[in-house]
Amino acid sequence: MDAGGQPLAGRGILVTRPANQAAGLAARLAELGARPVLFPALAIAPPADPGACADALAALPGYDHAIFVSPTSVEMAWPGILAGHGGWPAGVAAGAVGQATARALARLGVGPILAAEAGADSESLLALGAYAAVAGKRVLVIRGEGGRELIADALRGRGARVDYAECYRRVRPDGDPAALLADWAAGGIAAVTVTSREVFANLAAMLGEAGAGRLRATPLFAPHARIAEAARQWGVAEVVATPPGDAGLVSALIDWFNRHHD
Repeated sequence: MDAGGQPLAGRGILVTRPANQAAGLAARLAELGARPVLFPALAIAPPADPGACADALAALPGYDHAIFVSPTSVEMAWPGILAGHGGWPAGVAAGAVGQATARALARLGVGPILAAEAGADSESLLALGAYAAVAGKRVLVIRGEGGRELIADALRGRGARVDYAECYRRVRPDGDPAALLADWAAGGIAAVTVTSREVFANLAAMLGEAGAGRLRATPLFAPHARIAEAARQWGVAEVVATPPGDAGLVSALIDWFNRHHD
């Protein structure tokens, strides 16, 4: 399948991101000759209590720091910030988990932004010097419902007062896997990409027993060691932990298929 020296040429790569977030990765894969197969294993929905999100965002100017945990948190919170404040309030330091989140904020004119140069997880953000001495500071973490408590727990341990603005829900889509499973059975899926443990869990549940064997037997690429470990524990035989973001997934796919020819 390596046509013209492109290791991904003709290979079906499963893209499991939410439908409105998959276009960039799919386009890059297509540029490299791959056949992106879109099967969203996560959907973004409004929060169960929109009023609570609105109230939290209305209080944003009273905080010293606001931390966005993902590009989705930027997308879902920004309309409320814009409506309530006309833009980013002065005096509030913006923080971002990962460079993709930082870029989403920068596109909206927010800056400067506190974000780790490398690493796209909470640990990398918490290692920044700006979050070392936060005793007495007020911090608003902007996120979806649920999720990791590490940022809040760590900052509270350093003396900060931390609140949440939970502005969306992550839900499992109602997608029918029949067409995907038929494609897989015909040899059409060469690799799987997942971008969170929740995405992987949803994918496994959506495929059911009919697809479990194929999921376990297909190389899986995940942009964090925690996601990769969850897939291994579930039973996926070949799991690759990649660098962050679309670029990390694509580079790891290219490298793996360069080393594993048909």
